[in-house]
Amino acid sequence: MRRHRLLAASLAALMALPACSTPTATSPGTGGGAQPPQSRGATTATAPAPTAATPEPAVSPAEEVLVRFTSGDTSVDVTITPDNPTAKDFLSLLPVTLPVEEFAGKEKLGHLPRDLETAGSPGSDPQDGDLIYFIPWGNIGFYYNADGIGYSDQTIHLGTYTATPEQLALLEGGNITAQIVK
Repeated sequence: MRRHRLLAASLAALMALPACSTPTATSPGTGGGAQPPQSRGATTATAPAPTAATPEPAVSPAEEVLVRFTSGDTSVDVTITPDNPTAKDFLSLLPVTLPVEEFAGKEKLGHLPRDLETAGSPGSDPQDGDLIYFIPWGNIGFYYNADGIGYSDQTIHLGTYTATPEQLALLEGGNITAQIVK
């Protein structure tokens, strides 16, 4: 009897080990072992993932929402269709102020104050002009050079924009404000 309890306790401990391990972050769409960039004075979101109690924005899934990202005299407008839980949760954060920085000659990263809801949101194959949410790092990305990125379940499409890489560069180096304009 004692031997059975010891065996049962050992099996339970072994089964719990994988749940305690930490996954390795990968670069969006590459499957590589790249680490997220260090931002100037900002920290990446480490808050627990939101629960089902996250408030829904006051828009229907079919309505397009225009979100303006502003830094000084520069602004970039992003059209978001809240057709997945992550896009809806992003809209519920607004207005928000966040830092933006360059990453790998492919995108500008924005660090959110918390992780977004991702359950039920499909992955995507990012294209130039896409605003995405990258699950492992908990950040948004403005893709301007998506060559070679490819499909990933970890990359969720939020919206589209038409700014040039030069316009996006003007958002870097400080905090920007994102807010719904219509």
